[in-house]
Amino acid sequence: MYFLLRLLTWWNSQTLGTQIFTWRKGVKVGEDAEGNVFYRTADGKRRWVIYNGESEASRISPDWHGWLHFTWDEPPTAKPLAHKAWEKPHHENFTGTALAYVPPGSIRRPDPVERRDYEAWQPE
Repeated sequence: MYFLLRLLTWWNSQTLGTQIFTWRKGVKVGEDAEGNVFYRTADGKRRWVIYNGESEASRISPDWHGWLHFTWDEPPTAKPLAHKAWEKPHHENFTGTALAYVPPGSIRRPDPVERRDYEAWQPE
């Protein structure tokens, strides 16, 4: 069953075809904090990632994203990017989850008592 699942699904790590291509032509470049593994071909013309778990593009940090899209030549393992003190650590997109941002006054807030940003309309 696991073989069939890997053969047909692309959203759980890698497919069988990607695994064979990686085994034949892939050169491991590095790994990020999430456990995603990054590869390139020997000639450097193709770059790809094997996700650790669900294939969610927002789980890739900006450092590796730039390398994957040929913004810079050196991977973050060889030449780490300089980060400013005010930069927050990278995290995946939380839209649609319980950790998503909820602005003040939203009905999705767990503390609706704090909704003081408007007055409800009352008919006269």
